[in-house]
Amino acid sequence: MSDNAKISIRDLNVYAGKSQILKDVNIEIPKNKITVILGPSGCGKTTLLKCLNRLTDLYPELRVTGEIMIDDNNILQAREDIYKLRQQMGLLSQRPYPLPMTIYNNIAYALKLRGIKKRREIQKLALHYLQQASLWDEVRTRLREPASRLSIGQQQRLCLARGLAVNPEIILADEPTSALDPISSQFIEETFLKLKNEYTIVLVTHVLRQAKRIADNVVFMYLGEVIEQGSVEEVFGNPRMEKTKQYLGGTFN
Repeated sequence: MSDNAKISIRDLNVYAGKSQILKDVNIEIPKNKITVILGPSGCGKTTLLKCLNRLTDLYPELRVTGEIMIDDNNILQAREDIYKLRQQMGLLSQRPYPLPMTIYNNIAYALKLRGIKKRREIQKLALHYLQQASLWDEVRTRLREPASRLSIGQQQRLCLARGLAVNPEIILADEPTSALDPISSQFIEETFLKLKNEYTIVLVTHVLRQAKRIADNVVFMYLGEVIEQGSVEEVFGNPRMEKTKQYLGGTFN
């Protein structure tokens, strides 16, 4: 595991019965960078993300082998504390799922999960995480309103703030802008660019323009395999593999 890596994936395989979803995946994900995982639908991007926080455990038909090292700790070992592991990772899904409570309580709930009980500290940290998610200015007078009244773009940023409130080290984002309008997508992208100074971000997307705008590191997958990985300049500017060239050039078949 290199010094600048936050996550090192070694010989990762995922099987569903007799079919293989991920095939000998080897990736290093650098600290405090945005790593974008690219590839066509069904190539294993989301499955890879689920492996990182052990959501694969929820699917008894899946069998996972290999190593996922986070700070020199293999998280695939059975004795790993799953709850503690998932606390390390904020997860942002394709569609936002705010809790059925007020805007403020969505954040307060996450803070209480961390064991924070003092009202003044919760208020201070709620402000901090709403600011981190670039949402505070829009909701500062609406904190006691139901979260469901927010626009879908605002709901996604609220879910991001709630994820940050658990105090993770890593943010996992599964096509987090796919359901959003262009302005809301831009808010999320700009927020990620700020957050990478404090967090390691792993983002699944199928939008090439988005990857080019915000990625530091790019992983291109096809049919469960990693075809190519490298800096955004290397992968977009000078791809080595023919499949990568075809995908980026829009001639993929």
